Amino acid sequence: MSVEPPAHSDAVKVAFPAEHVLLLSMNRPKSLNAMSFDMEQDLRTLLDWFDEEPSLWVVIITGEGRAFCAGADLKLWKKKKDEGYNDQERIAANVHGFGSLSRRIMAKPIIACVNGDAYGGAVEILLNCDLVISSEDASFALPEVKRGVIAAQGVIPRLRTSSGHQRAAEMLLLGRKITAAEAQQRFGFVNLVVPRSQLLSTAVDWAKEITQNSPDAVQATKRGLVIASRTGDNERAVLDHAWSTESKRAYTGENIKEGLKAFSERRAPRWKNPAKL
Repeated sequence: MSVEPPAHSDAVKVAFPAEHVLLLSMNRPKSLNAMSFDMEQDLRTLLDWFDEEPSLWVVIITGEGRAFCAGADLKLWKKKKDEGYNDQERIAANVHGFGSLSRRIMAKPIIACVNGDAYGGAVEILLNCDLVISSEDASFALPEVKRGVIAAQGVIPRLRTSSGHQRAAEMLLLGRKITAAEAQQRFGFVNLVVPRSQLLSTAVDWAKEITQNSPDAVQATKRGLVIASRTGDNERAVLDHAWSTESKRAYTGENIKEGLKAFSERRAPRWKNPAKL
């Protein structure tokens, strides 16, 4: 890729495993990728850049080492509490949520590549991803109640929607671990479980499959999913989606013309980068 990412620390690794695909790897393996302030700032900077870069269409999130992410760094959290840190103000001010991901709203697809255990805020991140592919030996937990804290960065409403009230309560109130198979089959927030050796290649294959589609249509469709999640009125969601800026770009841009022309000519379409909104 010819694009150059913004400056960031070594808490996050950046790679481009395929055309139009960004790979971000949380890189604190000795701490099981527990979220530090530097890592969260790096993720915010890199994801803001990704969202604005027309040549990048899909992002994959993963972790280095044996864990995806152990959640918040509790030692740092305790230090901040000792300094008088106000958690409610922090939650309200942090509009993108845990890891700058759990409450982030954007039209580009996010794929989670869960290479190992995902606890606390990591599960909050996963519930805001579009596709979740997990290693078969990964485990998941929302253990906040065991430490006197709250899973408050978006996972409660999302887990209730995806899993139902009782299953959401099972994870949130018991705080126990579940397996990757349970996360897929009972709780419904994992799309696919694969052997660890096939994990990253599968995530990249899915990202490449997305990039075979019109980026305008993909991003407009993702916007429709976001709108649907924020309103309980189906007709309102349809109208808001129809008048969204992403839909306008999809209906009036070059890629819709190319897609229809390629179909009539019986050839593969040649998509262009979406115009900036």
